[in-house]
Amino acid sequence: MTQALSPSHPQRATAASRVRQYYALTKPRVVQLIVFCAVIGMLLAEPGLPDWRLVLPASVGIWLVAAAAAAFNCLVEKRIDARMARTAWRPTAKGQLTDAQALAFSVVLCAFGSALLGLFVNLLTMWLTFATFVGYAVIYTVVLKPATPQNIVIGGASGAMPPVLGWAAMRGDVGPEALMLCLIIFLWTPPHFWALALYRVEDYRRSGLPMLPVTHGSAFTRLQMLLYTLVLFAATLLPYLFGMSGVIYLVAAIGLGGVFTAYAFVLWRDYSDALARRTFRFSILYLALLFAALLLDHYLRPLL
Repeated sequence: MTQALSPSHPQRATAASRVRQYYALTKPRVVQLIVFCAVIGMLLAEPGLPDWRLVLPASVGIWLVAAAAAAFNCLVEKRIDARMARTAWRPTAKGQLTDAQALAFSVVLCAFGSALLGLFVNLLTMWLTFATFVGYAVIYTVVLKPATPQNIVIGGASGAMPPVLGWAAMRGDVGPEALMLCLIIFLWTPPHFWALALYRVEDYRRSGLPMLPVTHGSAFTRLQMLLYTLVLFAATLLPYLFGMSGVIYLVAAIGLGGVFTAYAFVLWRDYSDALARRTFRFSILYLALLFAALLLDHYLRPLL
């Protein structure tokens, strides 16, 4: 029986391998964080639980368009990715998927995601999500990233949009609360990404990309990280100051912001690759916990 089944095994293995390759193009961990932030925006937009009939298509639609942008990024940067240890495994960099396959995959994901948002959510969310796709896949990846060491700062505007998308999906507009969340992510992005760039600086040097540690050196980059974490700390207090959140969030924002600033300060004074790596990992946890605290405060505050 084993011999009888064996001829089909390579076909099944090839099909499964191809699915994994396409899935890898979507940068799953990055997209998961995007959808998480978008869902936070949806939940904060309503005083109670939002309508799942909007939450479900909005989440799937945003996921599809974000995945499309990631796939397009992999296509455009395939030669750069091939020169970097961190990204050399990507299917486009290894030549496992052709340009046509990656482009078609990106177009299909973007089309389905946009249609889902337009038909089942609202047109504002559809166009904002598509604009985010253009901002990341075209303006950031094609124009800014190879042109300026401030690429991650300017391009961070697209990455900061998920809460706005979630808010728009529920409300049909863009409120100041959503813009405060957008500002937080916008200011979080540079220290988060520069921590990675610091301990991967030789990768970026080989790639030819003008990342800040390559063009201005480690000391300057670390100082910029510290300054951004200080401004970020102040920005995270805005939801409390404007009455969007209460004491639960305030305590979390001060505690998490203090730790993130401490990481940046120690990194500025006494650099090591290991510390930069820990700072990068904490920055991801920081954003997740900060938004989780905002959500917890949103639902518990009326009960206190």
